Amino acid sequence: MRDAGADAQLLKRALAAEIRRMLDLARLSVREAQVRTGIAAADFSRIRRSSDLERFTIDRLMAIINRLGSRVEVNLRLQGPEAGEAAALNTSPSP
Repeated sequence: MRDAGADAQLLKRALAAEIRRMLDLARLSVREAQVRTGIAAADFSRIRRSSDLERFTIDRLMAIINRLGSRVEVNLRLQGPEAGEAAALNTSPSP
């Protein structure tokens, strides 16, 4: 059985990687990102260094991505203890 905390950490790392990619593409310093989003430069610095992601919730990282001008789509597949039990959830916005 996988640890739920490990799954959350994987998602946090993926979201942080996307934030880093967005900052790099826009060539934003942490101070410029702060001015653009209203989010503390220290938070962007932590995300850039991938340090202390424990401080961030998944929804906060998603909110940062939204403030940087992108949207987050989540596709989730839940697997029960028996191989035949599965459920899927897609949060993509409707067209």
